[in-house]
Amino acid sequence: MTTITETAQPARTVAFVAYPGITVLDLVGPLQVCAALADTVPGIRTVVLGERIEPMGTDTPLSVLPSHTFDEVPDPDVLVVPGGLVPTLAAMADETLLARLRRAASGASVVGSVCTGSLLLAAAGLLEGRKATTHWLFRDLLVPFGATPVADRWVEDGRYVTAAGVAAGIDMALHLAGRLAGEDAARQVQLLIEYDPQPPFGGIDWAATDTASYAPFGKQVLTEALAGHPELLARLGGGPFLRK
Repeated sequence: MTTITETAQPARTVAFVAYPGITVLDLVGPLQVCAALADTVPGIRTVVLGERIEPMGTDTPLSVLPSHTFDEVPDPDVLVVPGGLVPTLAAMADETLLARLRRAASGASVVGSVCTGSLLLAAAGLLEGRKATTHWLFRDLLVPFGATPVADRWVEDGRYVTAAGVAAGIDMALHLAGRLAGEDAARQVQLLIEYDPQPPFGGIDWAATDTASYAPFGKQVLTEALAGHPELLARLGGGPFLRK
């Protein structure tokens, strides 16, 4: 394996966004894919952006430390936004973060998200008129922002690539690797990280899963997250939770 430390041309920067309370696998799964790509393909580098370079809590005991601030990398080639539960849904009302996403996305060739990270892109006005996905529990919340929800593992619409919940971010990142460096490079990354899922109890049987029974939990999470933002909560009233 060859590590590229310097290239004749400026490296294409794949930037991941960090903010407090993210689901850690939303970040580190795709980050591991893209870091392996950067190790094997010249001219690609990965960074993690935050408002400040300081430890940030996640939804696990593990904290993460951004490598750069948004101001240090204002124009990434690729931007990827991870998701989470209450902190991410609350961040839909965080205009400082949303403005950062708009700025970073403005010149990016690809803008991606994992799980509810797509709701941040949607809240920033970046998914209007586009197909997108997110975690199945919150998929319909894309509608009030003008996006069309799609129940796929990952969804590509122009320069936007959104992934479903959590582990789906790895699939999306492998697609992104193929988009950046070709299928052969993406397959090499898949081999290097040994991504060959074989769940011990098989895949999810969506047809037999009563997803509607989780609506009260979704409503609880959303109302907690937006308790201080009644206007946004009312805007999302068309979603599946607040109708019940």
